[in-house]
Amino acid sequence: MGLESEKFDVIVVGYGIAGITAALEAVESGKKVLALDRGYGGGASGLSGGVVYAGGGARQQVEAGYEDSPENMFNYLVQEVGGVVSEETLKRFCNESVETIKWLEEQGAEFNSTLSDYKTSYPNDPDYLYFSGNEKAWPFNESANPAPRGHRQVAKGMDSGKMLIKKLKDSAEAKGVVFRPLSQVDELIIEAGRVIGVKYRHMSPDKDEKHEKLTYRGSKLSNWVPVLGRRYVKQAGDIWEENARSMESYAEGIILSAGGFVFNREMRIRHAEGAYKDIMPLGTAGDDGKGILLGQIAGGKTANMSSMTAWRFMSPPSGWLEGVSVGMSGARIANEDLYGATHAKHLINEHEGKGYLIMDSKIWTKGTGQIASQCQPFQKLQVRYLTSPLGHKKAKTLEELAKKTGIDYGTLKETVREYNHGITSGEGDPGRKALDMCDTIEEGPFYAIDISIKNKVAYPTPGLTLGGLVVNEKTGEVMDREDQPIKGLYAAGRNAVGICSNGYISGLSLADGIFSGRRAARHIVQSREEVV
Repeated sequence: MGLESEKFDVIVVGYGIAGITAALEAVESGKKVLALDRGYGGGASGLSGGVVYAGGGARQQVEAGYEDSPENMFNYLVQEVGGVVSEETLKRFCNESVETIKWLEEQGAEFNSTLSDYKTSYPNDPDYLYFSGNEKAWPFNESANPAPRGHRQVAKGMDSGKMLIKKLKDSAEAKGVVFRPLSQVDELIIEAGRVIGVKYRHMSPDKDEKHEKLTYRGSKLSNWVPVLGRRYVKQAGDIWEENARSMESYAEGIILSAGGFVFNREMRIRHAEGAYKDIMPLGTAGDDGKGILLGQIAGGKTANMSSMTAWRFMSPPSGWLEGVSVGMSGARIANEDLYGATHAKHLINEHEGKGYLIMDSKIWTKGTGQIASQCQPFQKLQVRYLTSPLGHKKAKTLEELAKKTGIDYGTLKETVREYNHGITSGEGDPGRKALDMCDTIEEGPFYAIDISIKNKVAYPTPGLTLGGLVVNEKTGEVMDREDQPIKGLYAAGRNAVGICSNGYISGLSLADGIFSGRRAARHIVQSREEVV
């Protein structure tokens, strides 16, 4: 195989949302940028719902009738972030938020103000703005005024993520970014303690037309039917191995933005705690931790590697949230209007990842009546399973339901009694759930949906890894084990510890990828200008 070498200002390793926005930021400053991706670009961001968490007074918020400010946004997010980044960094993230949405729109992204008026994990068409986290839920709503900050790229159904990536990629390549897909970085080139380049293997996409089809099928199926997905990924990998050639490229700054490690089973199980071991990996085969490992080999340190998110959503339909969630002891898990991953934290940490959502006939019926209007096609598939005889337990009495599920009846009875009393007495839910999401549980038959983390094919619990390389929060440089920056090496997105590394809400990972990608690119640009 031939060996080639090239010189750039910036090299991006991994071309998802963090990598693309880093490349855009650099190329807009007149820098020569090479973007490498082991796939065809987009990564997990391209398979996502295309939601960007942004607020502080964005145009779409104003048009929807909501006031927001960077301070209000900070007061909410500081609760979610839990100190994983400094308050200074979080304030900068909030202060830049309005500009971020405008900048994305300048690149071709499209967002609007059509607001989802019900609690959901992902809005149905034609809604493109929603409360994508815990903004309305206790205790988060005590410190900040609720405002919708989930901005979904305008597109049909689940095409929003793919469309967002397409718009940004098109903009980047039109501005001169050199994108080289099917490029796997094997080694960082280090000279005198500074990272100066990358060694990688590259296959030209026109070498074998079957490769792209196999990759696409593998990416899709890996999230829902892993056994089949792995088969396609292997076939694509075999083609790549036969055709890849070795190359080297050099730059002033190398940005690692190659995703998390959820598809590296050994690495995930080693770091996962409790029921997080049972999550269904969400992303692409490229989310195997390679970017993080490259950073570690160069001397970088990691943090928050056990931090993961489990997406156990109980809505849509929103009506079902009027029930109560209980562990096997019969005790309440948490207020059901929490974001799905936040509620799942309580389920995992306090109930060993096992529990049920309990409803009576009127709550069940209300929810089933909302399926057509509130659910995206993928959500309808899950709800159809849950409403089938295989997807739930049904009984004439709560005692009988407890026997069928294995829940302690005495505690369940008391949990339901306290919930009903809070509603009928006017005192409110003892679990502090919003009043408009409360109804008594008293009319049989009674229903139970198993919300345990353990995966079921038709009702899985997808998840992501949130930890990564420790970076200088002002520059994005990877920090070594003595807390000194590794010159020439940066990390962004899920390769790095960032805004969402304590806990996930919809849109925050993409927003953090944009924030951290642009931050790294800016520092490389500024450093080059200072040298010149």
